[in-house]
Amino acid sequence: MSNKPKVAFFWCSSCGGCEEAIVDLDEKILDVVAAVDIVFWPCAMDFKYSDVEAMKDGEITVAFINGAIRTTEQEHVAALLRKKSRIVIAFGSCACLGGIPALANLKNKNEIFKRSYLESPTVVNKEGTLPSPKVISGGFELTIPEFYETVYKLDDVIDVDYYLPGCAPTPGVILNAVTAILTGKLPAKGAVLLPNKSLCSSCKRNETKPDELNIEGLKRIHEVKADPEKCFLAQGIICMGPATRDGCEYLCIKGNMPCTGCFGPLQDSDQGAKMIGSLGGVLEGESEEDVGKMADNLKDPAGIFYRYSMSSSLLGSKQKE
Repeated sequence: MSNKPKVAFFWCSSCGGCEEAIVDLDEKILDVVAAVDIVFWPCAMDFKYSDVEAMKDGEITVAFINGAIRTTEQEHVAALLRKKSRIVIAFGSCACLGGIPALANLKNKNEIFKRSYLESPTVVNKEGTLPSPKVISGGFELTIPEFYETVYKLDDVIDVDYYLPGCAPTPGVILNAVTAILTGKLPAKGAVLLPNKSLCSSCKRNETKPDELNIEGLKRIHEVKADPEKCFLAQGIICMGPATRDGCEYLCIKGNMPCTGCFGPLQDSDQGAKMIGSLGGVLEGESEEDVGKMADNLKDPAGIFYRYSMSSSLLGSKQKE
């Protein structure tokens, strides 16, 4: 029997980018595979839930769980992996913060079903059939996972040991986390495995930001030709850098795109509130009406300020009516 650490990966409500991020380790993934035994990764290999159920409690060294929790099945598997694993890592922004799936919390379940199954222009559903956890068909009872009213982040349903945000976490961030696990050099439980400083604090474009920044108007990135060397905020383009944790290797910035906030907030900070506060101090207007007109250009405030962190935000979620 191998004495190598046993590792599990599981995908809940997410896009699959976190699974791709593991593959993006390229040839270095061979070093990871050589150092550990992957005992559960149903996205990549033929594993069954029964394989995990048969394991002893705590037999898995570390489980990387990505994606938000939206269904009973996802919560069940997350709880199973928690029971069987010594360490659970919330892997990626959806698991850590709710991610883009959690923007659905702006609507309740009835509204989502109505739009998706009845009103969408590409749907033909003359019978008005909606998903149900149980249905009788051909004399047999068929069951599917229940769709929750709310999108939860992982630590809303199980105990989480460490957090590794990002959409998706970069190969460097993943390798650092794996190395810390293999060498036993993990920080205290509950830590985010990234620096607790803002992206702006180490962004090269920060050198071009004036000491006293005054913005006369807010622009969307597609409305202007952004200067590839200048601070986005100094150009009036919203960049979530002041409210977002460092560690992404500036991939968007290097592509001349502003930060959208995927690495989440700093410790004990609400990402949207932090960013709104940052903008409030630099918007230049002669009156409240002028500033209000600038704010009107923000067509999707929740999607801008809480794109990845709705489940962990002050906004919460819309409840059933």
